[in-house]
Amino acid sequence: MLKLIKNGEVYSPDYLGKKDILLTGDKIGYIGDELKAPEDFADIEIIDANDKYVIPGFIDSHVHICGGGGEGGFKTRTPEIQLTDITLGGVTTVIGVLGTDGTTRNMANLLAKARGLEEEGITTYIYTGSYQVPIRTLTGSIQDDIILIDKIIGVGEVAMSDHRSSQPTMEDFVKIVAEARVGGILSGKAGVVNIHMGDGKRQVDFIEEIIEKTEIPITQFTPTHMARNPKLFARAIDYAKKGGIVDFTTSTNKKFLEEGELKCSRGLKILLDEGVSPNNITFSSDGQGSLPEFDEYGKFIALGMGKVTSLYEEVKDAILEENISVDIALRVITANPADILKLSNKGYIKKGRDADIVIIDKDTLEIETVIAMGKIMVSKGKPVVKGTFE
Repeated sequence: MLKLIKNGEVYSPDYLGKKDILLTGDKIGYIGDELKAPEDFADIEIIDANDKYVIPGFIDSHVHICGGGGEGGFKTRTPEIQLTDITLGGVTTVIGVLGTDGTTRNMANLLAKARGLEEEGITTYIYTGSYQVPIRTLTGSIQDDIILIDKIIGVGEVAMSDHRSSQPTMEDFVKIVAEARVGGILSGKAGVVNIHMGDGKRQVDFIEEIIEKTEIPITQFTPTHMARNPKLFARAIDYAKKGGIVDFTTSTNKKFLEEGELKCSRGLKILLDEGVSPNNITFSSDGQGSLPEFDEYGKFIALGMGKVTSLYEEVKDAILEENISVDIALRVITANPADILKLSNKGYIKKGRDADIVIIDKDTLEIETVIAMGKIMVSKGKPVVKGTFE
């Protein structure tokens, strides 16, 4: 069935004004000022978006889709994510990652879960590897994984400056980045390395040293958790001004914020005020990943879990509380991750792109409708498509 979205104010994420959008199957077929459904032609579902914003489906570039955690023993392994955990947050594309545990959660699990979620209706990609170095891959080679396996677009999340990392040397790390870059070049993929930034003293030292001493460009790295403490956030500002990508994690808790972690919405405002390009900033949720707490000696004391729904909540706060324009705020979960990760059919409302659409109330900014690959997943704020075991 064709779908015609009428009378909505469209953000592509750039503002396009009031437009009608025709969805033809899983693609955006046409965008116009006033499209009329012909009579006696074919069944066309009309979606009235009057007093609504029509925006691209969100991209969450860091989700533990097959679960994570385990820092407090086997019982603290977080469960696999469910489809509606994703779609109720307006997310239509996820990048799956492994985390601390690369043993009981492995690349075969990650790939299988990604394929399952795609069968249920959303778009998925994954990174090869986990916290550990040497990188644990599917084929035995980072480069081969990226070139030969369709869903693998880079490496990650590799832990740096963290007591849970493998403490790789700069030489170890530069080889990982070089192999990922060549794999990306040969396959037309991003080939980026997604880096878990911990609370350690080294922060982005390795990245900056590689940029200074090798030919690898700064855009080959996507460091995340860059607002986890004041010192790291200060480095994030300088790093972004040099052209680096900085990713902020939207899942957090009261304790982390009290200890100095910065809300993503506030961090976005500060970076923009500092003159950082809005194209170099992304948000990701760390959904279904663990939010472990450790004491001063590194002993595990408590555990929470990230939520994909936190992604749009921080974007909404950026608009409502930080007075950031809708188009700029939306970029961090639409156009920017699409461009950085070379997802050529995602992140924009444009003719020929995938029909991933979110419709939100103009006044409250609450999500009302979510369309993934042309299929309605959420309507009136309620899921109409659920995962296999929901």
